[in-house]
Amino acid sequence: MGDLELYGMTPFLLMGLLAIITIGIILFFRAAFNKRSEANLAEKYAGHTWKSPLEARNKYPDVNAFAFMRPFFLFGLSAALAATLFAFSWTSKDEAVYIPDGALDMEEEIEIEPPRTAEPPPPPPPPPPPVIEEVPEEEIEEEEEPVFEDMDVEEEDVVEAEPIEEEAPPPPPPPPPPPPEEPEIFKVVEQMPRFPGCEDIAGGDKEKKKCADEKMLQYIYKNLKYPAIARENGVEGMAVLQFVVAEDGSVKDIEIKRDPGAGCGDAAQKVVDAMNRLPQKWTPGKQRGRSVKVLYTLPVKFKLQ
Repeated sequence: MGDLELYGMTPFLLMGLLAIITIGIILFFRAAFNKRSEANLAEKYAGHTWKSPLEARNKYPDVNAFAFMRPFFLFGLSAALAATLFAFSWTSKDEAVYIPDGALDMEEEIEIEPPRTAEPPPPPPPPPPPVIEEVPEEEIEEEEEPVFEDMDVEEEDVVEAEPIEEEAPPPPPPPPPPPPEEPEIFKVVEQMPRFPGCEDIAGGDKEKKKCADEKMLQYIYKNLKYPAIARENGVEGMAVLQFVVAEDGSVKDIEIKRDPGAGCGDAAQKVVDAMNRLPQKWTPGKQRGRSVKVLYTLPVKFKLQ
């Protein structure tokens, strides 16, 4: 009985059947006692002397319900144990998720150039060295002897003040520093990012990557809503999404690179965007032991069953 497993509505049906049996037993004994009470029991037991007061607790032995106390108790105990067993054996069975064959295989390679990070401009070339030209001796002019001018001032001389030159305006403030460079986005790294839920299993990166891919497919095709207009028009195909797994495991910059149409691409994008609301985030990709941004390409197949 320890391996008993009940799924869906089975426990409720069994408990309902148990309740019907209990009600049936109650109605049966009630009808039996009513039938016995219709007989003329007063004449039957006229002048009868009871041997013990316990025998007279019900007026007539024919309708004594206490005579069935032991069977009623055993039946109630069995019913309670059965109801408890049904409740503890109720198991919620996971709904089977349809995953198309080769869900992660793309029919053709999609050449998508990874985004380039801003590179600083190259430094300017150094100035050319100065060229020293030799001047011929014929062009060298002899220096004239200085002429000394008398600077004495007499009382009759009028001295005019020289005009005061205005100060030059202060130089403009230096330009603001350039914005910080965005971290580089890798397309292939030593350890690719993984869907959450497999970091505690035994094994290396290969086993964890395989487990993460299976869990990701289960998540995608369990939550993917096939658009009604696509289903009505028989639209099938593969949507290709591209997003960045950041250093903290969050999913950013989701783009639809291929869309079969009829809302399939938007439906796949909603499922990927909802990954940020999971209890755990992605395991980020690593390059040389450091968490980095990684560009991830994900195919999502739409196939009518």
